Amino acid sequence: MFPDRPPSKVARLLDARASACGHGRQWETAALTPRPARRLEAIPGFGIDKVAAAAGDDPDVLRLENLDTDVAPSPAALEATRAAVGHDAANSWLPFTGRDDLKAAVADLIGRRSGVDHEAAQVTITCGEGDSMLDALLAVADPGDEVVITDPVYAGMLNRVRLAGAVPRLVPLRVEGGEWRLDLAALAESAGPRTRAVFLMNPSFPTGALLSAAEWEAVAALCRERDLWLLYWSAMEGIVFDGAPVVHPAALDGMAERTITIGGVAFEWRMIGWRIGWLVGPPAIAPELGRVHIYNGLTPGGIAQAGVLEALRESEDDLRRCVEEWQRRRDTVLDQLHGYPVVRAAGGWSLLVDTAALGIDPAEASDWLLSQRVAATPMHSWGGGVAARHLRIVFSREPLERLALLGERVEAALGPRS
Repeated sequence: MFPDRPPSKVARLLDARASACGHGRQWETAALTPRPARRLEAIPGFGIDKVAAAAGDDPDVLRLENLDTDVAPSPAALEATRAAVGHDAANSWLPFTGRDDLKAAVADLIGRRSGVDHEAAQVTITCGEGDSMLDALLAVADPGDEVVITDPVYAGMLNRVRLAGAVPRLVPLRVEGGEWRLDLAALAESAGPRTRAVFLMNPSFPTGALLSAAEWEAVAALCRERDLWLLYWSAMEGIVFDGAPVVHPAALDGMAERTITIGGVAFEWRMIGWRIGWLVGPPAIAPELGRVHIYNGLTPGGIAQAGVLEALRESEDDLRRCVEEWQRRRDTVLDQLHGYPVVRAAGGWSLLVDTAALGIDPAEASDWLLSQRVAATPMHSWGGGVAARHLRIVFSREPLERLALLGERVEAALGPRS
């Protein structure tokens, strides 16, 4: 400090405020720091990273905590990615919203699955599903608007709603007959005067829930009647089990003009590290989606786009082979957890165990499982009261022979099965 100088006007003001709060001259010794944005107060940490850190690098731990897979991308996609390294066109800011040939491939993919023609001009290539989700929310919702989502829900969906300044409205998923079903009565009551969108994934994670035809129609009816956007995260659209069909909601009556598809290659094409996604919207909003992305994510990686283009050219046999393997892993986990309150996944890469039904908090269950060399993530903050009962098991990362160790370890950690 400067003892020979009289205190400045700002210093006197701070001193007066500090005295009023009973703090005297503490401001002189404690640095003043700006506060974070208040929107972050309602957004907790992910939790997955804490479980992963606690598991460390012990090769004997069953890694069921993070949404990874050991099923490799197609060889053609890998080769195309390698070949793009060093090419000037793959090392440029342009085009801002992605390669034209990749946009055309995405439009063709959605057209095949929905039966609704899509043009390349409706597509924005993004830097992955996280960018895409936030881009879409920023394009349709103003601060204070409401967005309908499920409980449980991917924490990245829930908290991007909050980051956008919107308010999540939770609709419970209920367990009926050992499978997840959407609470249609709660859905019908979920939309109010400030609701702007319904935000869904199908099949979803962490639950592995797959909407029925009646549930899809209820979602579509709500969107039509209340004039809502449907933000449809299609990341696992093709990862459905037991012969279930692939359903794209743009095919439903009146939904092509209000469905924004959020997609990417992390799951079906096993290209997590490429960080390429897409946004596809009807002509009324497609330019706005691109404009938001330019100021949020800017340019998707050109090297990665080259690999993704080749991946999208693969036949459906590539995905079919992978789905068959993931279903075998799901079935193995269900067998290993027989007798515990586990909810069957109809698709995706994970399923949930209701540890609260055992009288065990999911976070406590996670700790006990880790002591038996099983890493699994509690679902606190992945929705509301439904999510808070559950522990997530990811079955896409470990091979069958290692998943066969799960039952004995779970029994040692959580006690005998019923």
